[in-house]
Amino acid sequence: MHSRVLIKNASIVNEGRVFIGSIVIDDDRIDEVIEGRDMAPVLPADEVFDAEGCFVFPGVIDDHVHFRDPGLTRKADFDTESKAAAAGGVTTVIDMPNCVPPTSTKQALAEKIAIAHSKSHVNYGFFFGATSENAEEIHQINKRKTVGIKLFMGNSTGNLQVESEEALNTIFANSRLPIMVHCEDTDMVEENMRAAKEKYGENVPIEMHSVIRSEEACYRSTELAVRLAKENNARLHVAHVSTARELDLFTPGDTQITAEVCLPHLLFCDEDYKRLGARIKCNPAVKTRADRDELRKALNDGRIFCIGTDHAPHTIDDKRGGAAKAASGIPMVQFSLCSMLGLVDEGVLTIERLVQLMCHNPAERFYIENRGYIRPGYMADLVIVKPNMPWTLATRMILSKCNWSPMEGHVFQWRILRTYVNGFMLYHNGHITNENYHGQQITFTPNHFKRNDR
Repeated sequence: MHSRVLIKNASIVNEGRVFIGSIVIDDDRIDEVIEGRDMAPVLPADEVFDAEGCFVFPGVIDDHVHFRDPGLTRKADFDTESKAAAAGGVTTVIDMPNCVPPTSTKQALAEKIAIAHSKSHVNYGFFFGATSENAEEIHQINKRKTVGIKLFMGNSTGNLQVESEEALNTIFANSRLPIMVHCEDTDMVEENMRAAKEKYGENVPIEMHSVIRSEEACYRSTELAVRLAKENNARLHVAHVSTARELDLFTPGDTQITAEVCLPHLLFCDEDYKRLGARIKCNPAVKTRADRDELRKALNDGRIFCIGTDHAPHTIDDKRGGAAKAASGIPMVQFSLCSMLGLVDEGVLTIERLVQLMCHNPAERFYIENRGYIRPGYMADLVIVKPNMPWTLATRMILSKCNWSPMEGHVFQWRILRTYVNGFMLYHNGHITNENYHGQQITFTPNHFKRNDR
């Protein structure tokens, strides 16, 4: 059924500006963006929402989630986690390949797309997992519908690790898609774990996690990835940078080699293990307060290109134990935008910069078509938020299947009022409006297939 929705008198945050204006949604697209208060659209609207006092952003694009589907659905699935995403103002998610079976064959990718088509309430895309043996599969995937290649250069979860430099070099030399890497030096991590077990036995204290998955282990692996990308003229996106030292490997304005930072490394540091224990255990580990503060600074100087969540749910039972036993991974997608808006309130970054890092830049990095901006003709992926509406996160509010969060008890100052996915108001004042609505698979422009042209 054709419909036109007018969102008027909002503070629109888009492409480096904040201005009072209105947005007209025509079915699934943005039809008009009008500057000024109480300005009339060209054609009348069927529904009008006065967003006075609210901010409107492009829908958040989270370039790094693990929705656990297929094979690990006792922890999460596309139904539950996409609802959590919508509740957090996230309209597009890009899912990682370390599920069961891993997304490292054409058949596995096709099956995963079918699952998301039937279950995801927000838009979705997928990375294809690189292995030491699947170079031919990588060449055959549909590049219009694949975000990029995910490469695990360190042992994290699943069985997708690629260790030999020869195999790594082959992947970097041949990929015509962006390569996203998880960087930790496995030999160093394993040696650190052996040393910790010699000292503490099998019950290694959780506080040792950042010592085991150390700064040096991260830096050594990231340095190798950057070198291989430069030597092979490949497009590289380093996932979840966690140390100040790694930031020295990235150059502001470089479009070939970019860095992502994830919410845990911006919100927490190793001091928080005393309070939160294994609830903040993730790979790579959260590091020192100095690392966290330098990552926050890098949000503004161009060394960090985008913000993801690394949303990775586990059951609370899986999180029991210390550094050697507790599962690594944190559910964050529902609270990423509100958490980052808290950092805006603290003066860590501006609201314009937040939108650049969470909406515009992920679309640019992966050449996503018609999303990530508030522009006429673009898909109407929008989120409406209101400041100065404090609320405390209670367990009953969590939509992720795992039903816990390290943010429980936190008082947020911003509230997500509405989330529009392809023009459909999927989330409204604390509720998913229609569980039968499904998002779309994202697609990519032809530039997605080119080697870097620097």
